[in-house]
Amino acid sequence: MTLKLYCFGESGHSYKAALALELAGMDWEPVFVDFFAGETRGAAYRETVNEMGEAPVLVDASGLHLTQSGVIQMAITELSGKFGGETPDEAREVLRWVLWDNHKLSSIAGMVRFQMNFLPEDKRVPEVIGFLKGRLAAALEILDKHLEGREWIVGEGPTNADLTCAGYLYYPEEFGFDRAAHPAVDAWLSRLSGLPGWKHPYELMTPAHPAVRGKFMNEAVSK
Repeated sequence: MTLKLYCFGESGHSYKAALALELAGMDWEPVFVDFFAGETRGAAYRETVNEMGEAPVLVDASGLHLTQSGVIQMAITELSGKFGGETPDEAREVLRWVLWDNHKLSSIAGMVRFQMNFLPEDKRVPEVIGFLKGRLAAALEILDKHLEGREWIVGEGPTNADLTCAGYLYYPEEFGFDRAAHPAVDAWLSRLSGLPGWKHPYELMTPAHPAVRGKFMNEAVSK
């Protein structure tokens, strides 16, 4: 039974779910959500897809209907047996990092990236961007220190902790993240992208923003 993931390429939270599905080898397909045209803010989306007006959303014909990336990742673990940790202690530690990421890392990275790249220039607030960059730098410092001497965030292999914390860190747009300034994070991202089946978010999901879509399509044609 094919799983369907409502998502769009610029969404790092969608990428967490899409990458988990892909690396788990599950039968799934993306359903494009036109976020930048206001689809998630429309009544139809909120009434039939997600009352919270967000992506990602995971559904199937059996009635499965899940929102929030962390919940979707948990369900993928239940369905595939992967990425949940090898012991109860590891499972709790994975959840700890998922919760931390959603509050401290991905949420901040998503906001500052949106401010710097997708808002019209006249609506960007330098003070807000500066504040968010500071918060992001603090979170990245925590992650970098934790990864020193480790290959993965929890245990001996990739888990949902890795997939959630990496959600925004492969995007090419400027948002205050310099891989070279965080060597342990840089090495970890290279390990993750070296896994069989790994794909960039713009390969797994359709870019939605016109500027990103045009650039991505031009690059794809030139390859």
